[in-house]
Order: sequence, then C-alpha cells, then structure tokens
Amino acid sequence: MPAPFNLAAHVLARATDRPDKIALAILGPTKAERWSYARLEAAVRGTATGLLKAGLEPSDRVLLRLGNSADFPIAYLGAITAGVIPVPTSAALTAPEVTALAADLSPAAILHDGKAALPDHPASVHDLATLRSWRDLPPAEYATGDPDRAAYIVYTSGTSGQPRGVIHAHRAILARQMMVDGWYGLTKDDRLLHAGAFNWTYTLGTGLLDPWTIGATALIPQAGTKPDLLPLLMKRHEATLFAAAPGVYRQLLRASPLLDQPHLRHGLSAGEKLPDQTRAAWETATGTKIHEAFGMSECSTFLSGSPARAAPPGTSGYPQPGRRVTLRTGGTEANVGTIAIHRSDPGLMLGYLNAPEETAARFDGDWFLTGDLGRAEPDGAIIYLGRADDMMNAGGVRVSPLEVEAALAAHPEITDIAAAEVAVKSNATIIAAFYTAARDIVEDDLKAFAATRLARYKQPRLYRRLAELPRGANGKLLRRQLRADFETEKDPVP
Repeated sequence: MPAPFNLAAHVLARATDRPDKIALAILGPTKAERWSYARLEAAVRGTATGLLKAGLEPSDRVLLRLGNSADFPIAYLGAITAGVIPVPTSAALTAPEVTALAADLSPAAILHDGKAALPDHPASVHDLATLRSWRDLPPAEYATGDPDRAAYIVYTSGTSGQPRGVIHAHRAILARQMMVDGWYGLTKDDRLLHAGAFNWTYTLGTGLLDPWTIGATALIPQAGTKPDLLPLLMKRHEATLFAAAPGVYRQLLRASPLLDQPHLRHGLSAGEKLPDQTRAAWETATGTKIHEAFGMSECSTFLSGSPARAAPPGTSGYPQPGRRVTLRTGGTEANVGTIAIHRSDPGLMLGYLNAPEETAARFDGDWFLTGDLGRAEPDGAIIYLGRADDMMNAGGVRVSPLEVEAALAAHPEITDIAAAEVAVKSNATIIAAFYTAARDIVEDDLKAFAATRLARYKQPRLYRRLAELPRGANGKLLRRQLRADFETEKDPVP
C-alpha cells in the first residue's frame, strides 16, 4: 500500500509519459470531443485550485449535480486532487430525493450544471461557467496522505431500502487493478467504449478511471445517444472493448441482430445478472464473448470471468486474483450461502456514512457480508442466486428469481422479465412473473412454456404484463417497487 497517496494522482500518472495521447473522446453522430492526457490533467488540477480558492478545505464534502459531460469526471478528480470528498449522484434524481441525500451528507458546496434538480440545502452552489473557468487556473499540488483516508462517497441504489452513503478510501483505486486482468483484459492500446452516463459509478470506474490508470483511451457516447447508434460509433472509433449493463445489450441486439465490429475483442457486463440468451445472441452477432462481473457499491466488482479465464455458463465467474471471497452460512464457510469478502480487501468501503452500527452489522468476524447469495462450483466459480431479500418461498423451498427469469426469458415474445414473491392475501404469497411484450400473452400458454423448463414449485402462479419494469437510474431492477406496486394494486399496463 503506497504512502503518501492520492487517488487522482494515481489515475492521471500516465499524463507524464504520454501527454499527447487521447485519454477521452466524447462521441457524437458526426464529430467527437477529444481530451489529451495533458489537457485532462491540467483541467483536473486547475479545478482543484478553484475549489480551494472557493473556500473548500480537505475533507469537506462536495455534492456533484452534473449531467452526462466531461464536467463530471473533471470535477470528481479535481475534488480528490484537492483532498475534498466528491459525492457523485445521478442527474435523474428528483429534488425530494436529492434533498434527502443532502440532509444526510451535509455538503459544504454543490457543483451544478443548471439542469439537475437541486436540494433544499444552504450549501453554496457553483455553476457550470464557474466550474469550467477553474480549469485554466494554475495547477494545484496533489493532496497526498494515508491511502486509508476517505476519498469519495457514493450512494447505494436503494434497491434494498433507503439509499446509504458509502465512504471509500483512496486505496480503492488500487483494488481496481485486480480487474485489469481478472475481468477486462485491458491494455494501454485499448479503446474502451462504455455505454453508460458519466455520472454512473460503473461508467466512472470501468469506463474512465481504469482506462486512464493504464494509459488507454476512454470512449463515451454523448448524452442522449440511442442504443441503435452504438454499433456505428463502436466501428467508426475502432472500439476494442465495449462495456454496458445487460439492458443495453438487449436493446442493441434488438436493433441490430448482426454486428460487424472488426476491432472489437470482447464485451464487458455488470450492474445486474446477464441473461444467458443475451450472452448467446451477442456471441452470434459479433463473434466475440461478453465477460460478466459481479460487485456492489460497497466493494465494486470482485467476481468475474475474463479473457484469461472465461466463466462457466450460468456463473458470475471467479474471485479476481488477489481477492479473498467465500460463502458463509451461520458464521461458517458453506457451499451455498451469503457471498462475503475479506475486510483486508483494498476496495472494501470504510463504512456507511453516519451509520456505524449498520456498518458493524454487515461483518461476520473478518468477512463483509454482501447480502447476496451464491453457490460454489467445484472449480471455484460462483453462481449468483440473487439478493437474500429477493429469494422467493415456494411451500417452504427457497427459489431464486434469477432461475425463473432465465427460463422465461427464452420465450420468443417476452422482451423483459422479472419474478417476485407477492402477497395475494394477508397470509398467502405466490411467485409472480412480470413481463414486457408487444401484446398480452395468453396466461395458459405462459404456464405451459414454464412447465417445460421449471419444476412445478418454481413455476409462477400469476403472470402480469407491464408497460415497463421498474428500474433505477443505473438500470437495476427494483424488485421492492415491483412487489409494492402489485400489492397496492397499481397497474401500469396501458
């Protein structure tokens, strides 16, 4: 663990030996906005100077309310350069949502693009013109110190309840080095196109910080780019790696079932479980594989397949080299249990903001309990079974919603699928399937389809077509909302 240390200095170290190389290209349909490593570092360090001149001090928290533009990563790394703690948030959050976060966070300042909703909070607000003017200021020195000190805070998606602030240390960037070979197969010559928005942590890490750390080029589609345009951008800009959430892969493949990508080596997927049907369709369309990873806000990704060691079908892959991962049940290791990662992992959070008791409750001795269930294969690969609180009960037998969804996703008319246990009476629950399709599918036909692929106790008792499945800003399925909507008789079918 190097000390003294600064996360931003580590990420931008390649600016010294390759100043003129393109670090970032923001891709539009007709032109691209390009940033060299030297220009990027100058903007980041100038922003750090601006933050300090604005009265911010090391360890102050600054809330980022910025959209899908280069302003976001420059502000993020500028804050870390100065020792200020940035808090990236989705631009899609509403005023009430971001007000609740600000009350928990107590930011010293807010960086605002003029579009994203602002919280009802007394912190000073710095607009986009001010933020951009800081880039031309003299460069600040990197604020170095203990790699175990707080560097940034991210908020959980809220899929399991109230969003929580997750505090990460500067050392977190060192854990990401385990993904370079353990997931990406990333080299300095790669051109990695990430389909997500700048202000999503998946894009921020996989799409920007990791390519910059190794000296590669990050390619990001400009705001508003539709999935059907991605194949053109990938080919035109010679993308060698493509990263996206499973939902983007599905949309892209619906628009383009055959993809001519001569430069592409493979795809990367994270954010939720990748359906086997999507994986197979991508391999047919491109002739390349998708390597999937599993992780969480508290520890980024730590299970994955890779070009060096492909994950067996149906699994989330292997613990990345250097990671200590196990399954635990009742305080002991088990073949089926809660996925847990050792507290020594440099990527593991420092803790939840303002919640020491909740932080302590997530540990079983030296093991951090993710709340996700897995089953170990004989070769060490782990099959992801879903969130512990998403597991369904069928007559006393636990059923993973992912298993039900994988079976039903093969139906030729279903475009999206989710399974959940819902209450139909005060004392009775059933397994229900919620799907999207162009029409209502006869329920008896769906039941017959399920009967050929699932044991009787795993088969849904009820099917409901929705206009769309509820998903968060990062595309994750919100099962809690799905259950609540059903149980309060909200019917979003048009």
